[in-house]
Amino acid sequence: MRAAELYDYAVVRVVPRVEREEFINAGVILSCQRTGFLRAAVELDTARLLALDPHADVDTVHRHLGAIVAICAGAPDGGPIARLPLRARFHWLTARRSSIIQTSPVHTGLCVDGAAALEHAMDRMVRPLPAPRRPA
Repeated sequence: MRAAELYDYAVVRVVPRVEREEFINAGVILSCQRTGFLRAAVELDTARLLALDPHADVDTVHRHLGAIVAICAGAPDGGPIARLPLRARFHWLTARRSSIIQTSPVHTGLCVDGAAALEHAMDRMVRPLPAPRRPA
């Protein structure tokens, strides 16, 4: 059995109207430097986005979220940032900014499997919570 490794993650937020500071969580970026793991997962809840801002440019938001995934993957369409070393990409993506796409502060954890940790973070931080169980 492999030993647990330290990882860093940040939640990707969509802030459709920056001046209002309202946001929805739309993804997670997870990096495990020791294992060379850097990946982002995004799932935009368009209905929630439009509830915050009915005029939000959904196509642009999708394009920017896709760029995060491409940068993490080191894909050619990720531009010059995608060619940086893994840790530099993570720090670039999680740098504080005042734009429609922002990230939470960076948090740490321990995992044996980066992909499983990313899915767990998506379940806890991005995907809708399960409906409460009602008494029979």
